Amino acid sequence: MSVLGQSLIEAAEAVRARRVSSTELTRATLEAIDRIDPTVRAYIGVNADGALARAAEIDAKLDAGDELGPLGGVPIAVKDNIVVRGGVTTCASRILAGFTSPYDATVVERLRGADAVLIGKTNMDEFAMGSSTENSAVAPTRNPWDTDRVPGGSSGGSAAAVAARIAFAALGSDTGGSIRMPASLCGVTGIKPTYGRVSRYGLVAFASSLDQIGTLTRDARDTALLLGLIAGHDARDSTSVDTPVPDYLAALDGDLSGLTVGMPVEYFGAGIEPDTEQAVRAAIEQLHALGAEVVEVRLPHLDYAIATYYIICTAEASSNLARYDGVRYGHRGGADEGVVSMYTASREAGFGPEVKRRILLGTYVLSAGYYDAYYLKALKVRTLIKRDFDAALASVDCIVAPVSPTTAFRIGEKIDDPLTMYLPDIYTVSLNLAGLPGLSIPCGFDGTGLPVGLQLIGKPFDEATLLRTAHAYQQATEWHRRVPPTAAVESGGA
Repeated sequence: MSVLGQSLIEAAEAVRARRVSSTELTRATLEAIDRIDPTVRAYIGVNADGALARAAEIDAKLDAGDELGPLGGVPIAVKDNIVVRGGVTTCASRILAGFTSPYDATVVERLRGADAVLIGKTNMDEFAMGSSTENSAVAPTRNPWDTDRVPGGSSGGSAAAVAARIAFAALGSDTGGSIRMPASLCGVTGIKPTYGRVSRYGLVAFASSLDQIGTLTRDARDTALLLGLIAGHDARDSTSVDTPVPDYLAALDGDLSGLTVGMPVEYFGAGIEPDTEQAVRAAIEQLHALGAEVVEVRLPHLDYAIATYYIICTAEASSNLARYDGVRYGHRGGADEGVVSMYTASREAGFGPEVKRRILLGTYVLSAGYYDAYYLKALKVRTLIKRDFDAALASVDCIVAPVSPTTAFRIGEKIDDPLTMYLPDIYTVSLNLAGLPGLSIPCGFDGTGLPVGLQLIGKPFDEATLLRTAHAYQQATEWHRRVPPTAAVESGGA
């Protein structure tokens, strides 16, 4: 097996056992990026010199007889809205072009502490606003399964890098499905933890009550390892919850006997493609065959999730993005014509169309005379959606559903129709509104060979049950082992 075909855990074990050095692993990854990424465009920036220097440090540490951290010497990518000390963080936006962070995000500190090699920053929808990674100011990322199609978004670069075997794992962020959607469309495993499980310190804010950092990996075991390393309380993040982090790897016992999973009726209505529904239903049958009991549950307010989400997230975005004014950092324009002209020119040139659209919508719903009619009402509906999940999860251990009603669509197909672009988020945004954990795993392919994702939804801070369920399913199936044609290893490997 090619070194790039190994999982994150396998690669770390190989370095520890001296079957391959961190430098060799990093060099192989960099060579694959040079070969593949001009087509896929998963990366915004690659830190080749820094990665090789870090790999050499890890090899020297091993040579000295010191114990390596759990990620010893393995290249991992980071979404470009998570800051890395001394590196450029742009959020795929012109307004932050060239911005260098003076500090590490908490999750980055924890990756460094586990001896990961940070290989580069991945492409994304600008400020994480999008579901296709077409809104990047750099270039759209392409799906490794079909480079004419989108990888999903906004963490499309992270998902594409993992799928194409040009990163062993990657960090992403999920505000309304931005990890789970690209994981589904690219055929990888992606988790959005419970809100508050992973520190957001160092994550550039989009919608602060919805944003959550998570991971994209090749399988549930890698997810269990990586999530366990980045999770946990952080005093620098006031929304970080001080609750113990279990040993996620120990929970992967492969046994689903006694597990009850809920199948929400509302997730299988009009709009879902037949191939997607068939793959998801077959996956649910597989869970039943592995010992899980499957029961129907109801989520009656699901139809209101999209409208609720796009009011709340745009309102918070309008507030969070007010800081990009050309004064303190980022792009500046019109400075010779007065302060108002500078604000206007800086934001006009710096933000892309989707970001401007969301700022305008958010400012409108927060404005005098409309706050109660839109924003306050959306907060009330958010409570109803959370109550629906609470009621459903009171009788089951987790919920199973599709991630997306369709597989990956063609680049340019929906970019000019915002409503059509927003609607596929129907199955993902509700989890962010409710603050619940969600996991996407590959569960099949449609008739054109594009991946389909199964979504597992859990109780607050019960990521362990989702990982246990995903691992048991992946032990019994091979979908997660499929490799796209645009990848750094031969198809059929893992």
